[in-house]
Amino acid sequence: MKKAIVVGATSGIGQRLARLLVENNYKVGITGRRTYLLEQLKTEKPESYFIKTLDSKQTALSGQLLQELTQEMGGLDLLVISSGTGDLNEKLDFEIEKDTLDTNVGGFTAIADWAFNYFREQKQGHLVGISSIAGLRGNRQAPAYSASKAFQINYLESLRIRAVKTSLHIFITDIRPGFVDTEMAKGEGLFWVASVDKAARQIYKAIQAKRKIVYISKRWRFIAFLFKVLPNWMFERI
Repeated sequence: MKKAIVVGATSGIGQRLARLLVENNYKVGITGRRTYLLEQLKTEKPESYFIKTLDSKQTALSGQLLQELTQEMGGLDLLVISSGTGDLNEKLDFEIEKDTLDTNVGGFTAIADWAFNYFREQKQGHLVGISSIAGLRGNRQAPAYSASKAFQINYLESLRIRAVKTSLHIFITDIRPGFVDTEMAKGEGLFWVASVDKAARQIYKAIQAKRKIVYISKRWRFIAFLFKVLPNWMFERI
């Protein structure tokens, strides 16, 4: 039986993906800040879920807690970083920016580093990070969010290059959602909003295929292409 950890499994994509992994015969470690939500999920299939309360911003503790969870599960094949935060910040409130960066940069990096080092030691494994299409260009309404997602995209690419250089069976997958029907979807004029279930199922298929970069849903590849080719003067006026 394969073993996976989903970091950020208390709600949204992380929670649905954890359920989907269990449905497909995985043992799943679930983490998050809200212990009661983890316990609720565990009641659905107690023998398949393993709980560890984890706040990704507490970077000094995340590695230790993930190690403990892995030992309780008896190993680890897959780790998914689904935790993250972001908010609209028209007034550039620094506390909002700092919270975003502490979670999406500091917390993300600590977890990704621990996972990569663990997989390198066992000579195989699969790390999945849920970044965002928002990381492809800047965003006037949520500067720290788009910048932090750009960091994640580049960090995952860096780890992928490192994995190739090791010649080990370590796979890195970057999931780039557009709008998904979760609490993270903020603002007016949202379009192509995918359901949580649809997003989770596409992510699961990408994991099974060990894809490198995946847009959720698939039509967002078109927007990604436009983001990449639009000149600055035009993008700034959108």
